[in-house]
Amino acid sequence: MAEIHPFYEQHRSAMEAAMRQRLDLAEAMLCERAHLSDVDRIRREVMDEFEIVLTQMPYVGGAASRMSDFFMRLMGFMAISRVLRRHGVSLSVIGEIERETYKAQLLTVPEAERLASGRQFMSPENQALLREQAAKSHRQEFPEDFVYDFVEPAPGDNFEFGIDYKACGFCKFAARHGDKEILPHICGLDFDAYATRGIHLERTQTLAGGASHCNFRFSRLPSDQDEANAP
Repeated sequence: MAEIHPFYEQHRSAMEAAMRQRLDLAEAMLCERAHLSDVDRIRREVMDEFEIVLTQMPYVGGAASRMSDFFMRLMGFMAISRVLRRHGVSLSVIGEIERETYKAQLLTVPEAERLASGRQFMSPENQALLREQAAKSHRQEFPEDFVYDFVEPAPGDNFEFGIDYKACGFCKFAARHGDKEILPHICGLDFDAYATRGIHLERTQTLAGGASHCNFRFSRLPSDQDEANAP
């Protein structure tokens, strides 16, 4: 069997724990929506498939690349999708189960911690870092990595900043391993990933959908305190 890259091997236990938590959170939906009765069998099959996914994950720079975290957090959903497709679960039901499971998992993190993470992402310091990383991505040091541009808002725009992904590591992975039909499920996870941190994501097109780029646009969601202080 192919080997897991040493960087991912270092994080393997945490990724496997996250997968087990997702399967716990998805159990009722697997029974009620996917009509799968032997959930223990599904768990074993997903974890076996995740072992394969780990060997397939491309190295894109490790801790020096922000995209490594995206792979480690989201690639497990490829394993879930593959197994559910083999059991005849429809793509729409798979998408619903995965998105609701991921949101439930994100909400296990304390709200204060989630919102602090969102403020850090939207901060001027992080925006400066994103500009640097976007410029660096065009060097394409790692062929399976993402390539993207930082987008400044124009007068009249209602977002704080944006990112245009010109090449996507998940798209490359899906094309290489025959996962194109389940790729949109990964794209759908982005909205909850940001919303649970107090960030509004607007996106009207994706590479997976055939567009020239994915147009991420970010702004802050109004907080409860802001709404309470509104006239």
